[in-house]
Amino acid sequence: MSTQESTGLDAAARWLDDNFASLVAEHQVPGATVAVLAGGRIATATGGVTSLGTGVPVDADTVFQIGSITKIWTTTLVMQLVDDGLLDLDQPLLDHLPELVIGDMEAAKALTTRHLLTHTAGFEGDIFTDTGRGEDAVEKYVATLTDLPQLFAPGETFSYNNTGFVLLGRLVEVLRGKPYDEVLLERIAEPLGLARVSPSAYEAIRHRAATGHVATGDDGELEPAQTWALARSNAPAGSMLAMTPTDLLGFVRMHLDSGAAPDGAQVLAAESVTAMQTRQVDLPRLSGMGDAWGLGWELFDTPQGTVIAHDGGTIGQAAFLRVVPEAGVAVAMLTNGGDVFGLFSDVVAKLLTDLTGVVLPERPTPPAEPAQVDVSRYLGHYADTIYDISVTQDAEGRVWLDREPKDIHAEIGEKPMRFELVHFTGDSLITVEPYHGIHVVFAFIGTVSDSSGEGGKAKYVHYGRVVSRVG
Repeated sequence: MSTQESTGLDAAARWLDDNFASLVAEHQVPGATVAVLAGGRIATATGGVTSLGTGVPVDADTVFQIGSITKIWTTTLVMQLVDDGLLDLDQPLLDHLPELVIGDMEAAKALTTRHLLTHTAGFEGDIFTDTGRGEDAVEKYVATLTDLPQLFAPGETFSYNNTGFVLLGRLVEVLRGKPYDEVLLERIAEPLGLARVSPSAYEAIRHRAATGHVATGDDGELEPAQTWALARSNAPAGSMLAMTPTDLLGFVRMHLDSGAAPDGAQVLAAESVTAMQTRQVDLPRLSGMGDAWGLGWELFDTPQGTVIAHDGGTIGQAAFLRVVPEAGVAVAMLTNGGDVFGLFSDVVAKLLTDLTGVVLPERPTPPAEPAQVDVSRYLGHYADTIYDISVTQDAEGRVWLDREPKDIHAEIGEKPMRFELVHFTGDSLITVEPYHGIHVVFAFIGTVSDSSGEGGKAKYVHYGRVVSRVG
């Protein structure tokens, strides 16, 4: 480690000691923990409490859920299969999962593991069926997908897809002959010496565990969530995995060290590490998402270089991970409610700039004077399994997007939302008011063919997930 790297981390550690706890309180986050990796060393800080119901302080050993950051772990398990000669990413998925039956079996025949890893599979991606807490939960989940809608042809575009990562988890189970949880511990956590990695609530309860918090009532007051985790069936996509940020950065350090563990053992081939960070698919400009996706990793383009990343959210918990591979620097922050995006800007983004010079892109905001554009192409109705979306224009020319939750989102109490939209850029509109601290960008992509009677209309509305136009 160079003197500059050592000085930089020491300065970051001092800044965290002086400021992190107060920033957690300022942003009304019940509790949070952060870890910074630079020059092979890690500095940590904590603030707040694990639960407003108990008042137990967060400490360096407190485990939080990492949500969809789990997808990087699942991708690592998949790439280990490639390393061992058990899998070709471009081989038909049905060769290994012949039991898979979805709504469009012609599309299923074209599916590959690469489609799943890059969120380009094209089928509905937010299926959260609870199939119990047994070791066969993932296997049972796959059997429920017989009516899974196909939104677009495999490889056509990017649409964030939790369902695809559950299928990847099942692929790992089939080719390793063990439940997903066991494989994750045996092939990642144990070789890396990550003692507090907890695949479910049953392991997390052995440690000091944070509880998520959700806003209740009209005043938005935070209360501890009544449910600690989502269904085990979605574990490979990010429903349960918990750890400390130090554990998370222990995993990241392996990726920065060309796949090697601290003892020199090769956990992942260097070629697979590189492949995961290599650009696979470009994204439209969206809120809170990168410019492109690799295999599992989200990629942000900055003038100073590429940042690899992933975020995660579960019930009342949010996790953030940013890595600058060329600098050997990573920052992980785990939270349990409140203004998490404000805390991210004040802590994660600042530390990354201080340590590497990389300036993360600002989150999109509405133009001061939005352009007046013809919105007729965007108007209409869109639907998937979790939302009904209507885009309308009133007599004054203002554009509105109404979103009605369905299925599990309605069951957990999500309310209908109405957003006023203005032009952002190209075929994208943005919310006038922020939603959970961010202005949401809706990109309108594709074109419906003339034979439908909707010629020229946008085929999809895209906010990270693609939602199809309906009649």
